[in-house]
Amino acid sequence: MDLTLKIWRQKNAKTKGKFVTYQITGISPDCSFLEMLDQLNEKLIKENNDAIDFAKCPVSFDHDCREGICGMCGLFINGRPHGPDEGITTCQLHMRKFKDGDTIVIEPWRSKAFPIIKDLLVDRSALDKIIQAGGYVSVNTGGVPDANAILINKQNAELAMDAAACIGCGACVAACYNASAMLFASAKISQLALLPQGKVEAKERVQKMVKEMDSLGFGNCSNTYACEAECPKLINRSNIARMNREFIMAKVCYEKEEERNVGGA
Repeated sequence: MDLTLKIWRQKNAKTKGKFVTYQITGISPDCSFLEMLDQLNEKLIKENNDAIDFAKCPVSFDHDCREGICGMCGLFINGRPHGPDEGITTCQLHMRKFKDGDTIVIEPWRSKAFPIIKDLLVDRSALDKIIQAGGYVSVNTGGVPDANAILINKQNAELAMDAAACIGCGACVAACYNASAMLFASAKISQLALLPQGKVEAKERVQKMVKEMDSLGFGNCSNTYACEAECPKLINRSNIARMNREFIMAKVCYEKEEERNVGGA
């Protein structure tokens, strides 16, 4: 396959970026998308070993496991997060989804909360900060309890596992017109809210995580459901509704407690 690649090149967050066009030949249809980028970088290194021109230097892009598990390989391909296929990450996308002679436009995630580090690399530590705000349970460590020590009904267990499938890739943010992280945050809140272990800190958790999400510059949900459509792990939008319910309940309970404290004083 012979392809034309239009790739976003940018030295860092402070410099102005631009699209640079590259020609690449001899790509196998069985090749993964990241392997194609590897071949492009090998070509650039061989042709421009002592390149001064930034556009002739290898393209920087994020990757790690290349198995669709880590969520590192977020790329905007032809206007879609992770490319034209559904239910997969960029590293699982194969070149058979494209045709010989195609032009492929490759961009980084676009969001105020995801500043560009270099080229296609973005800083997604904002998602980690949302987790740090409350996406955990406080428990005493020690002996491992039996798997059936706490009884959980199958429906809740299945829903919690579905929510826990989120890999934090940021595709939901990239797909949303408002750059909302609500699908991500709601998945992390839901996986704990549905289980007994997470109910103790549920009210405190949802308020802290939503507050942190808002403070980091993420937008609000616009109900277009583009996040659900582009999610590589097919996280359901019903988690957003669950998060909103948890948030409203937490606020109501907090206000009632405040009233009691004022009345008691």
